[in-house]
Amino acid sequence: MSSDSTTTAARFSSEIYASRLSRAAEYADQAGLDALLVTPGPDLQYLLGSRAGSFERLICLVIPADGTTPTVVVPRLELAALKESAVADLGLTVSDWVDGVSPYDIVAASLPAGAATAVDDAMPALHFVPLANRLGRTPILATAVLRRLRMLKDDAEIDALRRAGQAIDRVHSRMSDFLVVGRTEAAVAEAIAAAILEEGHTEAAFIIVGSGPHGADPHHEVSDRVIEAGDVVVIDIGGPVAPGYNSDSTRTYVMGEPSAEVAAQYATLERAQQAAVDAVKPGVTAESIDAAARDILVAEGLGEAFLHRTGHGIGLSVHEEPYIVEGNDIELAEGMAFSIEPGIYFPGLWGARIEDIVVVTAGGCESVNLRPHGLTVLPIG
Repeated sequence: MSSDSTTTAARFSSEIYASRLSRAAEYADQAGLDALLVTPGPDLQYLLGSRAGSFERLICLVIPADGTTPTVVVPRLELAALKESAVADLGLTVSDWVDGVSPYDIVAASLPAGAATAVDDAMPALHFVPLANRLGRTPILATAVLRRLRMLKDDAEIDALRRAGQAIDRVHSRMSDFLVVGRTEAAVAEAIAAAILEEGHTEAAFIIVGSGPHGADPHHEVSDRVIEAGDVVVIDIGGPVAPGYNSDSTRTYVMGEPSAEVAAQYATLERAQQAAVDAVKPGVTAESIDAAARDILVAEGLGEAFLHRTGHGIGLSVHEEPYIVEGNDIELAEGMAFSIEPGIYFPGLWGARIEDIVVVTAGGCESVNLRPHGLTVLPIG
């Protein structure tokens, strides 16, 4: 398999990473920084296609803001961790080190004295503290610079999110095979996990099977509770597809016909979710999308039942910026991708949530999840 494939390979083409590094340097310079220091995590994966892990030995990408060649500081015994990345294709400087040599000295030597630096927010304190001491100037967080890059998805990323959405839709389409009266939540989750892999994900990152009263807990996972006739069941599932972009989709099911009250309240939730989707377009604020859903629920007396924000950004991380929440006045821009997932929760009784991932387009948004939004009735026998 070609490592430059943009469909199923471990990373995107090298040209994509070259562009990202160039823009990272440009944005760092605009922020008044001399360099960005990035350690293993989603930011390093975004910039290099590297899935290297963070351990007690420092791995650090140094991106000078002046546009000169970045340096990768890496322990010699971890060089193999970079083989699937774009490092070699990009011609980056690799400064490897062995035990007994200070990697913090190597980082400092690649920078001007007193350099203004920023670090990714995943850098462990184990490395941040000695690095700050060696630099003689405490780094700041690079969050503002890196989120500016990662929030705006390029065509390759959007294609990956579409594939992830289609894959998780296929899992939801099989739910009648998994969600059966008399089966435990844990058994349902086990079957879903297998289907997530079968449908093209590299792992099942999370599975929520919230049946009956457990559906009233938005972050319930699974339990040994047995699915019963009449249960409303929240299924929230997702995981990554190559090269690491995530799906996240929630649908709500009911075992047999719902009561009139449940059906009416769910219909209001469905209307609120659609209103939020319809409100998405470039130039509106993230908080206005939250309000579009919340205002409908409040007007129908369900405001207190909506316990969380309307959505979160998604990409290499399941949860990333932008967050669709009151107080976030960031303006949406073409290429941003996030969930729209209002829910209603009634402790001790039931809950429901509807979640799609959408990508902002020039004229509105594209949903990557196309399964029906209605309360899906499943047979009880």
